Amino acid sequence: MNCTVCGHIATKVVDSRESRDSIRRRECLLCEGRFTTYERIYNPRLQVEKRNGNREVFSREKLSHSLAIACVKRPIPLGSIDRMVDEIRDAILLDGRECVETSLVGEMALHKLRDLDDVAYIRYASVYRDFDGVDSFALEAERLRSDEDPDDLPQGRLLVSDALHEMHGRGRGNGASVAKAMD
Repeated sequence: MNCTVCGHIATKVVDSRESRDSIRRRECLLCEGRFTTYERIYNPRLQVEKRNGNREVFSREKLSHSLAIACVKRPIPLGSIDRMVDEIRDAILLDGRECVETSLVGEMALHKLRDLDDVAYIRYASVYRDFDGVDSFALEAERLRSDEDPDDLPQGRLLVSDALHEMHGRGRGNGASVAKAMD
């Protein structure tokens, strides 16, 4: 780990806190400058299947970036986006899935954004659901205003356990962990 102050390669850990991510305070052995690093466990086994059938490793960065775009200039609490990404990833892993369709990840993101911020939700939905005009925006805004539950809408189920089990033909019952993690 290079020093962020002088660029020297030799640093030492002076303090460490364990949480979902490991947080480490480091000190440069040359200039004695201090800085913080965050370590995450890399899980290459979780993959997403795209609409065209291709598979790729789940990318926290891609999901985080798309959520950040939806939340631009919104009063979103610090750390909310990282927390949403972690909750989505954890819910999928908790259900034992090693591969999940991108459509489910998108629906899970919408579910999280709906609870966080209406404008961010509409922004994300407009791209994710490919709104074709003002009427699509208006319809989604009206659903939001009337507080209609998106789980009841035909365009997608947000009950993750049901969606996961139906997609993989396992029926209902083993995915309570995912539904619980999404709440």
